[in-house]
Amino acid sequence: MKKTIGMFAHVDAGKTTLAEQLLYHTKTIKQRGRVDHKDTFLDNHDIEKQRGITVFAKQAAFSYNQSHYYLIDTPGHVDFSPEMERAIQVMDYAILIVSAVEGVEGHTETVWNLLQKYQVPTFFFINKIDRIGADPDRVIEEIRVNLTNDVCDISSTLKQGEMNEDLVEFIAERNESLLEMYMESGYQYDLWLDTMTDLFNENHLFPCVSGCALHDIGVDSFLEKLDLLTTTNYERGAPFSGRVYKIRYDEKGTRITFIKALSGTLKVRDEISYGDNQSEKITQIRVYNGNKFKAVDLVSAGDIFAVTGLSNASAGDGLGTLKILAVYEMISALKSKVIFDSSLNVKDVLRYFKRLDAEDPSLNLTWEERTQEIHIQVMGIIQLEVLKQIVKDRFLMDVSFGEPEILYKETIGSEVNGCGHFEPLGHYAEVHLKLVPAQRNSGISFESVCQTDHLPVGTHNVIRTHLFERDHHGILTGSPLTDLKITLLTGRAHNKHTSGGDFREAAFRALRQGLEKTTNILLEPFYYFTIKIEVDHLGKIMTDIQNAHGSFETPNTSGTKAVITGKVPVATFMYYGSEFAAITQGKGTMNLVFGGYYPCHNPHEVIEKINYNKDADPEYTSSSIFCSKGKGYSVPWDQAEAEMHCL
Repeated sequence: MKKTIGMFAHVDAGKTTLAEQLLYHTKTIKQRGRVDHKDTFLDNHDIEKQRGITVFAKQAAFSYNQSHYYLIDTPGHVDFSPEMERAIQVMDYAILIVSAVEGVEGHTETVWNLLQKYQVPTFFFINKIDRIGADPDRVIEEIRVNLTNDVCDISSTLKQGEMNEDLVEFIAERNESLLEMYMESGYQYDLWLDTMTDLFNENHLFPCVSGCALHDIGVDSFLEKLDLLTTTNYERGAPFSGRVYKIRYDEKGTRITFIKALSGTLKVRDEISYGDNQSEKITQIRVYNGNKFKAVDLVSAGDIFAVTGLSNASAGDGLGTLKILAVYEMISALKSKVIFDSSLNVKDVLRYFKRLDAEDPSLNLTWEERTQEIHIQVMGIIQLEVLKQIVKDRFLMDVSFGEPEILYKETIGSEVNGCGHFEPLGHYAEVHLKLVPAQRNSGISFESVCQTDHLPVGTHNVIRTHLFERDHHGILTGSPLTDLKITLLTGRAHNKHTSGGDFREAAFRALRQGLEKTTNILLEPFYYFTIKIEVDHLGKIMTDIQNAHGSFETPNTSGTKAVITGKVPVATFMYYGSEFAAITQGKGTMNLVFGGYYPCHNPHEVIEKINYNKDADPEYTSSSIFCSKGKGYSVPWDQAEAEMHCL
């Protein structure tokens, strides 16, 4: 039986140390490494050794009883959350490590929410019970209050075919038929264990044990219970399907695609399909264990492996019969400019950063041709520091980065119709669009109500394709357009002169003309926050949130503790952490999660600072092109409607 287990934790909770113990107990490694000694099996990158944190998701393999395990250690620092999220999508199970001293921390909740979103059955390990101030019972209560009420402590039960009464009752309370049976005649171990396993796999029960990874306390028992409660059932005989979860380039520049096989088998030289009808042959299959690999000829459902030969597959792509593209939640709200010496060839720098962008698609690399600048999106300062070192080590280049800036977006405030006409000599297309504000953070959608006697269905699809082939800019700051429903109303083509590119020009002009006519709204990124503090600090923190242009629900208080939830602009709160720690003397917790885009708190200031000239943007124009006497001529957006051919 093959099982993929992910390791997750807030930074410094002991995740990598527990991974070392599991590998040691299953004889995968002969000696246990330590993070502080910089010799762990999985944190083997120089940057990870220097910083003492996990930056890259890496895998190991071990066998225990009748199961073969793939263990994936994920980053615990919030700046590398996108790497963690990409790995989650190939997990069968998760181990969420929580410190017995610090308890549930901000990033613990972020991880938990992602695991619940992707429905990954989760096993809690309360670590560091040997430390002063450790209180596993308090931590379990924190898990019940902040994460789930369905956590059950099995540290002292589920041994040698027995369950204690507390666990029996816990299971029976979640299954009515078992509860009746229990009331009548007690319990049968095998039936109760099967039910517990089902509840665990259905995310209705979350087992928890306590121990100390560093001193090897409770690790054996944990591994035994983990193996007892986990089960998978992959279809080896079905056609091949898989999910790409990571891209890497090795030291020779070879593109390595990491895959989880979900069904069927895959052999070297097999042809595999992905994306928009792309198909390529697998030239090598690698099974990694730490930073080493062995080449194999065949893998099957349940395996985690890497291949060479796929030149364009991206993280999140479905392979074979799996066509669904993964959608990721962890999105950066910051961007930064790549700064490099003028003596470097800009094409080389761009090529290297395109590799990094393939490995971490959350970078969302952009190349601005007009200014000859490279921009990336980032989660925070630590990520930029790590990127600087990666570029130095891998590409022997010294780069720096501009101060992170907020990523703004734009939308519209009222419904409007826009029209665009493109008719230079030998070309012809006209498009009429309706633009309607959509629900906040819903993106852009499209529908057509255009009659087929005006434009054939194929042309409707061409226009849709062009509208989605790139991001569109708003007219306030040139920021990406979002939260908009576009409806194709009508259009016109010419039997002789129209080509597909003509509709691209007409559609873009129609969109832009509509923006010129309507109310435009500048949006900025917000954090959703959960803040837990002493009641004594409540007034100060609430004032700070209000001064930061945030909003919050009525605080929940219990005894001397208070919990505040709400949302606040990233721009005003991104550096609040150090001040918060000083106010609460390090005893408060603050969990910040990207919460989407909402109207900007200081739009006039931002618009003035960015100083975007909508009339000078070479990528867009709101003017239409008409033809008269064999010559094309431009008509400004506010005069174009009078000359349109469609009524």
